[in-house]
Amino acid sequence: MTPFEAAKRAAAQVALLPDTERAAALEAVADALDAQHDGLLSANAEDLARMDPQNPLCDRLRLSPERLEGIAADMRHVAALPSPLGRTLEDRTLPNGLRLRKVSVPFGVVGVIYEARPNVTFDVFSLCFKSGNACILKGGSDADASNRAAVALIRSVLAQRGLPEDAVTLLPPTHEAVGELLGAVGCVDLVIPRGGRRLIDYVRDHARVPCIETGAGVVNTYFDAAGDLDTGRRIVFNAKTRRVSVCNALDCLIIHRSRLADLPALVAPLADKQVLLYADDAARSVLRERYPLLESATADSFGTEWMDYKMAVKTVDSLDEALAHIARFGSGHSESIVTADPAAAARFQAEVDAACVYVNAPTSFTDGAQFGLGAEIGISTQKLGARGPMGLAEITTYKWLIDGNGQTRP
Repeated sequence: MTPFEAAKRAAAQVALLPDTERAAALEAVADALDAQHDGLLSANAEDLARMDPQNPLCDRLRLSPERLEGIAADMRHVAALPSPLGRTLEDRTLPNGLRLRKVSVPFGVVGVIYEARPNVTFDVFSLCFKSGNACILKGGSDADASNRAAVALIRSVLAQRGLPEDAVTLLPPTHEAVGELLGAVGCVDLVIPRGGRRLIDYVRDHARVPCIETGAGVVNTYFDAAGDLDTGRRIVFNAKTRRVSVCNALDCLIIHRSRLADLPALVAPLADKQVLLYADDAARSVLRERYPLLESATADSFGTEWMDYKMAVKTVDSLDEALAHIARFGSGHSESIVTADPAAAARFQAEVDAACVYVNAPTSFTDGAQFGLGAEIGISTQKLGARGPMGLAEITTYKWLIDGNGQTRP
């Protein structure tokens, strides 16, 4: 039996479990996670030792006691959420007496391909298990020791509770494993890539099973003519520097030309974090001698997901121009405006085509836990199906239940 066939069999079993049993299993995994910090941190140290400590992606890879406590807390939050299964989405009776009910059900087997983020292993398992799905994980080689330790912990808890261990499967961190997952027709119901543009494009171009695009984020914040300087300074600093390696981090600050005099104060806190700015000519002329880390922007600067202590700065003459810039260079992930003008805020939210559109708040809030979803399986940037942070409801589908009393179709 292949890992994909085993996962399909496990998914059928998990779907039939009472929600109380699924929740109790997640609580048990969270307890085991709390009790086994040393083993998980030791495995994570193996992975960290292979990565250049100057690489910003180290932040995504690194586990700590505090991060493990946060992962366990998120898992308990997911366990306590209402079940997404068996919800009646529609209930009506036709003139001929047939009763139609549209009811939420699991997808079945969900495959997730992700890079150096071992927390994703726990997040995906908790969301999939709670929603009655099995998951097949394909992590990156950078986090292989961490992922293997995490999956071994989860499978051990499932086995102790008499539950199917194949509810979670970790594939080898090889390119061949990606191909096998994308071609597992009849066993895998959905594949979700979490990573950069190259990974997402590869999955979309090669998948023979359904996929949802997530992760890639070229994120902009527009400081409007009516923007409050103190508010903007805090938002830009938080969005850029909270965690530079995540998909909701700020990549480009767009500023109205009338506010260029405020630009040095707006970006001043970024210097403490050694953020390198790639500024267009207008912005660079204002920042020269007033910001220590400055380069000239190129054509590539504005469509780049930096995932580093780097940011582009673009000057515009109007809200129209800011909207056009976002339409051209944004990735449909998260966009924000800083403004005290209600009309500008309303227009920005109406016209920006992105999964999450903010007014006077940083894009760093684009996160399943922050949205009250417990955790997320990814941030969908597409429009068909799920969009934005994907929690429990977003990894269920539905079926129609039809009750009759002998009707026949004329």
